[in-house]
Amino acid sequence: MDFISKIFGSKDPPPGGRSPGKVAASGDPAALEAELRRLEREFGKARPGFQGTPLNRAGDLCHRAGDRERALKYYGRAIDLFLDDGQREAARGVANKLIRIHPQAVRTLATLTWLDLAAHHEATAIGHVQAYVKAARKAGQEARAREEIFEMAAIAPYRGFLEAVAEGLDELGQATAGNKIRQWIAQHGHSPYALTDPDAFSERCLEIAAGANKK
Repeated sequence: MDFISKIFGSKDPPPGGRSPGKVAASGDPAALEAELRRLEREFGKARPGFQGTPLNRAGDLCHRAGDRERALKYYGRAIDLFLDDGQREAARGVANKLIRIHPQAVRTLATLTWLDLAAHHEATAIGHVQAYVKAARKAGQEARAREEIFEMAAIAPYRGFLEAVAEGLDELGQATAGNKIRQWIAQHGHSPYALTDPDAFSERCLEIAAGANKK
């Protein structure tokens, strides 16, 4: 959006194999690796729309086995695939699992906020955008967060969410943008660019989430 640049200068056991819970509980590294290879093969053979599921299961398997880093990678791949397939609720579910393991995951918090907005869950979106701001500050990613949450506020028709974004922009050292949002609230209750049609708003948020998650 031109105006932005102006201001900012599964649980079922897999068929034919042991369940992930049993593999993890066994403490057998060879069994873990064999099950992960099986899930990767399942991923490779899956039709579009179903590829995220084996990766999500692989993430669960690694998490139960105490392999946090691989769990995060599998969950991240699953989120990307679910987003590409337009499965926003599946993507939200995996993203929430990832955040429970790694609460400071900046990219995933941004994605979750977009998905909350797409699902019209304003209260949850407020909580996630606040967490996103804090994580971005800690990670030194203020510039990205400033632009992204301003874009959220520009299209969101939710007054409470805009108020949270304005406060977040203050925390990120961009009080000018925060005050701009407060002007929108005072004049219209939302941005003049807000997408007030629920379906159009959801579609746009999902589209942005899919693109932003790859940056």
